[in-house]
Amino acid sequence: MSHHQIIIVGGGNAGISVAAQLFRKNSKLDIAIIDPADKHYYQPAWTLVGGGAFDVQKTVRNEAEVMPKQAKWIKEACMSFQPEKNEVTTSGGTYTYDYLIVAPGIQLNWGAIKGLPETISKNDVCSNYSFQTVPYTFEVLKNFKGGKAIFHNPHTPVKCGGAPHKIMYLAADYFRKNGLLDKADIQYWSGAARLFAVDKYEKTLLEVCERANIKLNLMQRLEEIDGPNKKARFVGMAESNMGQETWVDYDMIHISPPQSAPDFVKSSPLANELGWVDVNINTLQHNKFNNIFSLGDAAGLPISKTGAAIRKQAPVVVGNLLSLMENEKLGNSYNGYTSCPLVTGYGKLVLAEFDYNNTPMETFPFDQSKERWSMYQLKKQVLPRMYWSQILKGKA
Repeated sequence: MSHHQIIIVGGGNAGISVAAQLFRKNSKLDIAIIDPADKHYYQPAWTLVGGGAFDVQKTVRNEAEVMPKQAKWIKEACMSFQPEKNEVTTSGGTYTYDYLIVAPGIQLNWGAIKGLPETISKNDVCSNYSFQTVPYTFEVLKNFKGGKAIFHNPHTPVKCGGAPHKIMYLAADYFRKNGLLDKADIQYWSGAARLFAVDKYEKTLLEVCERANIKLNLMQRLEEIDGPNKKARFVGMAESNMGQETWVDYDMIHISPPQSAPDFVKSSPLANELGWVDVNINTLQHNKFNNIFSLGDAAGLPISKTGAAIRKQAPVVVGNLLSLMENEKLGNSYNGYTSCPLVTGYGKLVLAEFDYNNTPMETFPFDQSKERWSMYQLKKQVLPRMYWSQILKGKA
């Protein structure tokens, strides 16, 4: 074993970009990445795939192609953590570490909605939330002849908080282009209390909803889907409708599954009371075990879970881990920056960027709450290329 054995749990965007950045700072580090995946996905493009504007095959590569060459790849599933012994147990064995970075991403709980696993990708029930299901979304849009189109947002945190409604705006634009908007009754059913958390951007999104006559039903939890009969059961979550059941008929429904930290995180000593990795929200160091850091969707941070957030979190973890190894003060701080590129139609995008306080933190010298063609091109053309060539390699 070399001087410092670092284990990274998770071979997604967060784990791989951190490993790449660590190797750039010190090529002699001994880093192992635990991840059982064969494939690596560029998930932000799935909204556009669902809208028929992006090729799904361009969103996938073999995990072996993106794994940093110097890293040892342990192609096993993480099962549990024993932080007091500095151990991680996988499907293949137990490994010890000097430092641990926990970045396994988020878990999609399809089974949390009764009837969903057996009806997804048929009966006009679609979802952009997986590589397998996303192509069916555009099939559903193409086959829609009018009627009730429901777009669902769960009551849990989700990766890319804008995704559940971005596809709704694209669908509305698709119906408009095909002369179907007048025949479409578009409804948003959400477990959240509002459409978007930041006033500046929400104002524009509410105008987009008005343009397509979209009806908002907030504080509603989806409990059950009856695929053959095309009905969905929602339960009220607000004081005014607590526990009230509503069966809604639909002609198509787009579902975003409830999400959580992976089970092996939730049941571990690393988790906070909500099941996410319990870290300091600025240093990203674990609140109890100081040789553990976490970033990405599994980290217990009060901010939207996005790839853009990971891009700002990774250098903080890298800098603070290297400082810790040298017994220096942790000098890097994450301010909660996140970004949601909100597609509002074909060729239109609102680039929401904000911090822990929901204060806008904009990159460009213009009002990003306005819908722009240039920002749509950033999402469609620039960011996917940048992801594979720069972000994953720790260069951006």
